[in-house]
Amino acid sequence: MTRTRRVLAAALVLLANIHVGAAQLPSSFPHKYPGQPSGDFSPAWQRYFEVTQKLPNVTFNLGRSYAGNIPVQRAGHPNNTLFFYGFEKSKGSLTAPAGSSNQEPWGIWLNGGPGSSSMYGLFFENGPIRIQPDYRVSSNPYGWNKVADYFWIDQPVGVGYSTADADGYVADEEQVGADFMGFLANLVKVFPSLATRPLHLTGESYAGYYIPYIMKAYFGLSNPPVKIAKIAIGDGSITSGQVFELLPALSVIETYPQLIGYDQEVYKYFKEQSKLCGYNVNLTYPQNGTIPHVPLVLPSQRDVPFFLENTLSHKSFMSQLAHRHSLQAVKLQKREQEANLALWKRDFLTGRPTDTLDPWYGCLLLDMFIDYAINYTYPWNLSQTTDTFGFNVYDVTDATNPQINQDASLFLNDPRTRDALHAPKSKPWALGFHYVFGNPDGDNVDPSVEPMIWFTEFATNASAHGVGVVLYSGNKDALIAHRSTEIAIQNTTFGGIQGFTVKPSTPWYNDARKFAGIIRQERNWTYALFDRAGHLVPGDQPLSALTFLREFIIGDNKTGLVTRTSTGKVVVVGGQNATLAEDILPGSDEIYYGPGAKVSTYVFPSATRAAWRSFIRTETALPSPTAGA
Repeated sequence: MTRTRRVLAAALVLLANIHVGAAQLPSSFPHKYPGQPSGDFSPAWQRYFEVTQKLPNVTFNLGRSYAGNIPVQRAGHPNNTLFFYGFEKSKGSLTAPAGSSNQEPWGIWLNGGPGSSSMYGLFFENGPIRIQPDYRVSSNPYGWNKVADYFWIDQPVGVGYSTADADGYVADEEQVGADFMGFLANLVKVFPSLATRPLHLTGESYAGYYIPYIMKAYFGLSNPPVKIAKIAIGDGSITSGQVFELLPALSVIETYPQLIGYDQEVYKYFKEQSKLCGYNVNLTYPQNGTIPHVPLVLPSQRDVPFFLENTLSHKSFMSQLAHRHSLQAVKLQKREQEANLALWKRDFLTGRPTDTLDPWYGCLLLDMFIDYAINYTYPWNLSQTTDTFGFNVYDVTDATNPQINQDASLFLNDPRTRDALHAPKSKPWALGFHYVFGNPDGDNVDPSVEPMIWFTEFATNASAHGVGVVLYSGNKDALIAHRSTEIAIQNTTFGGIQGFTVKPSTPWYNDARKFAGIIRQERNWTYALFDRAGHLVPGDQPLSALTFLREFIIGDNKTGLVTRTSTGKVVVVGGQNATLAEDILPGSDEIYYGPGAKVSTYVFPSATRAAWRSFIRTETALPSPTAGA
């Protein structure tokens, strides 16, 4: 990730006030509960880690589960542990004895951040327990433990219920990988069958950093503690910050033109700015040459020195979006609700150059379309009458304000839950942790380079070790849009060829036989674009995500697989759909708005949508200069 951060100049004034200049970083340690075995880890610890006490408000059968803290085996830091919560697929499947005949798959889930607890994934995405907005607890019929024994793990050290000495936080991603291997080495002592069973390492968002570096540590071991069969990264931050957040802006608008009110003139302006920024990367199948580095061009009309000092992070980005809402830029001041939309648009476009970069935004096109939406476009502009930020970068269609409550803190900090899960008592659980890399200012600045820099090396090792690679995205995600994932694939050489040779265009369907998205598979790599899913795919489309896990991550479904006959003819399992062979998967018509759970739906007039379809069909067919080969 480049050493840049996208913030508005007005927000910079507040940053000094939200940083925690702590002289001493927090320290935490695991709690020793009654019955803890002595000595090294062994199957005797299974009984200790088993969750036997009743969890508050859980009235349904969870099956057998295990939870607690396990050290990462870092010298001099015995309190550095990772917290795990694991669920059996069926009774005894996790505690079965080790043996070469036991080849049942198992899985691990990691959330991102950096600093986000994987308990978010467990309770709001793909775990067997779902915490409702009113704090009721219910069973999730789409929990991933229905397919395999599954673990949700808080990491790196210090995140969630994981613990760390004040001087023991990770220095970089290399340490993240080493710690994870140390944790796994202890975990398989408790559950010996896991050492030889195929592991599927899965995660989303900033796990696009974590997982490649964990795999780097894995590939570097002559005798790794586990057998990793496949990795899967959803909406991952694999590329540089400008590629995963800024470059895809135009494709996000093309997917959801509601953002600009289907305005054709505004679209042309964004298209011109995208070209000037070098964001119009041309993907070919097969890829014709290496896609060059995409530089970040900052605004010229305002000073943003913070860009040069820090690495972009989701935590800080989201907090800065909120600050930006309350401190609107000079050129985008609040209007009265009754103001005429045509005047708004005129004000936005007046004085903005059509053949040079916008001096106020530079190439910060994500910032530009967010500002446009919350100032000019209904229903996002309703946020101007509220005290909360009205744009959800994780899901373009979610204009609810305030957003629906998703809070696991009451449940996880309940003393009954803490005791049942053998969680530490030296710290409260929190969704986000701000000191992942030992930075006292709370910025979570990761010093490691983005995985894209060495992704071909990763791919070469994956091929050599027989590890499958799965990358997927949701078409409603504005934070890490699917275009960046596709660029990562097409700029990586795997199986001796750069990128996919056939453009993703094969439909796939979930267990309800509903269209779930687009799939492509070549040379042990898989890519899926989920329909009507945002950044948090298992939470947005739980049935499709569960189907995908079973069929494509753990299973061996051939849909979308590219093969060639002896004569060289290309054959695609499941066929190719010309309608789907576009650069985007068009979004839904509906935008959801309103306060919290009181959600209403807004759809633009049919004539507006029809005019847009006619316009965009012609506009995207026009040739234009492109960046990259």
